[in-house]
Amino acid sequence: MSPAARKIQRIYLTLTLGNTVAASFIWGINTLFLLDAGLSNLEAFAANAFFTAGMVLFEVPTGVVADGWGRRVSFLLGTVTLAVSTYFYYVLWQLSAPFWWWALVSVLLGLGFTFFSGAVEAWLVDALRFSGYEGGLEAVLGRGVMVSGIAMLVGSVAGGVIAQVTNLGVPFLIRTGVLLAMFVVAFRLMHDVGFTPERSARPLQAVRTVLASSVENGLKNPPVRYVMLAAPFSAGVGIYVFYALQPYLLELFGDRTAYSVAGLAAAVVAGAEVLGGWLAPRIRRLVRKRTTILVISVGVAALILVVLGFTRAFWAALALLTLWAVVDAAGVPVRQAYLNDMIASTQRATVLSFDSLIGSSGGVVVQPLLGRAADAYGYAASLAIGGVIQLISVPFLLASRRQGPPADLANAPGNADEL
Repeated sequence: MSPAARKIQRIYLTLTLGNTVAASFIWGINTLFLLDAGLSNLEAFAANAFFTAGMVLFEVPTGVVADGWGRRVSFLLGTVTLAVSTYFYYVLWQLSAPFWWWALVSVLLGLGFTFFSGAVEAWLVDALRFSGYEGGLEAVLGRGVMVSGIAMLVGSVAGGVIAQVTNLGVPFLIRTGVLLAMFVVAFRLMHDVGFTPERSARPLQAVRTVLASSVENGLKNPPVRYVMLAAPFSAGVGIYVFYALQPYLLELFGDRTAYSVAGLAAAVVAGAEVLGGWLAPRIRRLVRKRTTILVISVGVAALILVVLGFTRAFWAALALLTLWAVVDAAGVPVRQAYLNDMIASTQRATVLSFDSLIGSSGGVVVQPLLGRAADAYGYAASLAIGGVIQLISVPFLLASRRQGPPADLANAPGNADEL
């Protein structure tokens, strides 16, 4: 890797580290925070569904910002929007606000994250290619997953412990402050390289152009389309599982106020992400086709959820959670590399944002559905149902594989099995 490429990688990892630390301060306690504010399980996961609905609603417009005004501008807007909406969450908690206020602010949180989705990854890939990097993307993206896992480990444990010794609102204030600090860091370090924004179109025309480009280069491209269509089932379930595990593990632990245990659950997922990110490029060196890894990752993760739904022992559930997170994380860099190798640079942020939009749309439906199942049958049953839903992703991934895209074999090991 050239010095220029190493510099790009360092900036990418720095932004990933800071953003994930900031976001993860609340990840271990978010569901408990909503329930403490007086919301039911259905309302809490419905609020999360409004968050994902916000992502669906704003993915295309913020894709215009990323491809039309620059990935740096998009990142900076994301830090400010997310900081403000996180502070609003804290205010609503203090006021014990009614559900619809939570729904509104959750949409704003979704807006904040859409500024990041696609933009950072597109910035990385374009800058690496511009710097002359020709290696497999799994290695760099895998390091990103590892750094994200370490950051999540630090942030989620700290958030749980801080909530335990203070209250559930303090981690939200810390998150707000770190996000504002990340604005300063990104302003100084992040500059668009290997990419020239197209700012000529009018905003509404640009949205229509971006949407048309997303469809043309995404849904109309069969191998990309099938990967995207798998996302609502896997991503939607993944979002629910992460937040449902907080009250579920506390229920098994026997103390619903042990917020540090909820933080531990998020920390286990974070540690598993580090391991999964480390494993991804190594698994890739053994397997010729990326889709093989994706099918196995999604299928095994879904089966683990089904088993987790029948587990009643805390430590057994924690072990299964760890295994689920490792399997899921190992597939993430491979999926990212597979998609990026099928997308042109000029539409990269747009198509990646559109992919995020489709995945988020699954969360809009799946989260309240499984939240209602948790109210009616318990968290364990809702996790098992989630595993069944996630299995629906597998036929779509197999359909992408059957198209035989060159990206499936890109940077493949010469001596690996035909799988």
